Amino acid sequence: MFAVVRTGGKQYRVTAGDKIVVEKLAGEAGDRIDITDILLAGEGADLKPVAGLIVGAEIVAQAKGEKVTVFKKRRRHNYRRKKGHRQQHTILKIVSIGDQKASSKGAKPKAEAAPAETKAAAAPAKAEAAPAAEAPAKKAEPKAKADKAPSTKDAAPAKAAAKKAPKAK
Repeated sequence: MFAVVRTGGKQYRVTAGDKIVVEKLAGEAGDRIDITDILLAGEGADLKPVAGLIVGAEIVAQAKGEKVTVFKKRRRHNYRRKKGHRQQHTILKIVSIGDQKASSKGAKPKAEAAPAETKAAAAPAKAEAAPAAEAPAKKAEPKAKADKAPSTKDAAPAKAAAKKAPKAK
């Protein structure tokens, strides 16, 4: 089975086991990502619907492309500028081309079990957070006393604004 996927503004025709070099994607070597922007899929000459289709890929490495030299020159003006650029790339190995529904069925039970455990762990954390919230409120009171005494920096712009105000005729 093959698929045409779009990533980084480019299109790639991939099959399971292919390695492709694409624009930089977030992740580290060994991470598994899913490409959901699929334009076309099929097997041989037969095309298949792409609704709900997903392409699973594994990041092999994060790499840099070859150096590109950018040289600007304006003749008879003694103007020369030289810059270089190395594009960031991600090397992907296509692991599977299949349904999104089939891959998400295995993930749902684990996802449902995880929130139940985190809710129990979150309750004691909230109880500990309450005393910490009271401490900053006490520190805010001395700042209020400092605000009562106006500084000369604050007063100077107010006087200048009063002078610039137009007079009523």
